[in-house]
Amino acid sequence: MDQESSSSFDALIIGAGLSGIGMACHLAMDHPGLRVGLIERRAAMGGTWDLFRYPGVRSDSDMFTFGYAFRPWHALDVMADGDAIRNYVIDTAREYGVDGKIHYGLKVLSSSWSSTARQWRVQVLDEQRCETREFTSRFLIVCTGYYNYDRGYLPAFPGVDRFQGQCVHPQQWPPGLDYRDKRVVVIGSGATAVTLVPAMAGDAAHVTMLQRSPTYILSLPRFDKISAVLQTFLPKPLVFRMARRRNIFLTRLIYKAARRWPDKVRAFLLSGVRKKLGPDADMRHFTPTYQPWDQRLCVVPDGDLFEAIKSGKASVMTGDVATFTEHGVQLTSGELLEADLVITATGLDMQTLGGMQLDVDGQPRVMGELVTYKGVLLQDTPNFACIFGYTNAPWTLKADLAAKYVCRLLAHMREQGASVVTPRAPADERQDDSIMGALTSGYVQRGAPVLPKQGRHVPWRVLNNYERDCEMLLKWPVADAALEIQHSL
Repeated sequence: MDQESSSSFDALIIGAGLSGIGMACHLAMDHPGLRVGLIERRAAMGGTWDLFRYPGVRSDSDMFTFGYAFRPWHALDVMADGDAIRNYVIDTAREYGVDGKIHYGLKVLSSSWSSTARQWRVQVLDEQRCETREFTSRFLIVCTGYYNYDRGYLPAFPGVDRFQGQCVHPQQWPPGLDYRDKRVVVIGSGATAVTLVPAMAGDAAHVTMLQRSPTYILSLPRFDKISAVLQTFLPKPLVFRMARRRNIFLTRLIYKAARRWPDKVRAFLLSGVRKKLGPDADMRHFTPTYQPWDQRLCVVPDGDLFEAIKSGKASVMTGDVATFTEHGVQLTSGELLEADLVITATGLDMQTLGGMQLDVDGQPRVMGELVTYKGVLLQDTPNFACIFGYTNAPWTLKADLAAKYVCRLLAHMREQGASVVTPRAPADERQDDSIMGALTSGYVQRGAPVLPKQGRHVPWRVLNNYERDCEMLLKWPVADAALEIQHSL
């Protein structure tokens, strides 16, 4: 494909990260005759795994379930680092021939559906050339995730201008940042914080993780010893497929157990922390006030966070920031955490559609005011899909299912001679909670206004249930009463 001259497509994908590349590969397998293009704002593919470059950046899910179903993760690392994941995405794109279909360095400004032309007009900004361009496509698929790539979430900390050290957000990690022999405070308790602390502890003078409230932390083996043994006498592809099925089962089992027997799962998780830290551990810093899976679990490989704490190179404090001072962070308790470097691992700034404007025949389509159909299509929006992953399991499990469903839908349209499909929801279907409303995490609550809303009933209700989603997206008939289908002219 000539990336400069080609601007008209059958299917146009926004985003060349894990979800976008996966979607493109599914189209290459199931619809090789379609003209497919991808638009990527950054200068390289990889999405999250090209953006984040902080020390120790890695997956927060096991790679056998986080990898693609059609190209299973093929290494023994249970949780891989950012470089390995980025290379996995790149290698997958090359293997399926989609790497040459990506248009880099283009920021999508708006997408407008024309019912007359039966196509999308996508306006983009070439940020390097400072000029706008237009693409057209019969079908539009957005794979931009749910957060703002330009900036992370940063609370307004009092006195931050007084701080004489350096303050860094992980999403804008400066290349070559030197933290050797420095006192570091990491503000946060989520996946980024529990990754940063052990990664920095070896070189820093000391690293303190300052959290407002504790998070459940589960230690998993860094390498899959079972698969290592099995591949000595079984074919590797079979071993890795088996590992994927096994870990999907275990992931779902832990989640289901947490919802059915929350107190027992809570006791199990806390006992695991005690075992790693020893009998003298101050469990106040590791005992959340909520039940397991009200927020996502944090996973650490081989208990590296706990090892850093036991060594004395790291510690955990629980409290609220009263103010920054010239020499560190003062808590509301009055205690001062002295620091040369403060890392604000305070979360994501939620955003949908990569920030672009969306309209149908000049009428705006606002994600936060609409419901999704089968968690993939958008109410009253023709020939449009938005790929969201799971919140209670590895993201790619759902992204893979959604991509397969889109392929089924396109096949049905071709077989029926249809040119337009539009989900139509009943007037009283929408509820106030968002598609991520099952989680109480701060970033989810902040982002609720911009996220699609939940419906009352299936197919408008997001299930976050892998088994039921497999049935709905892969086995249910494509055509139903909720899907309005227009045939070709």
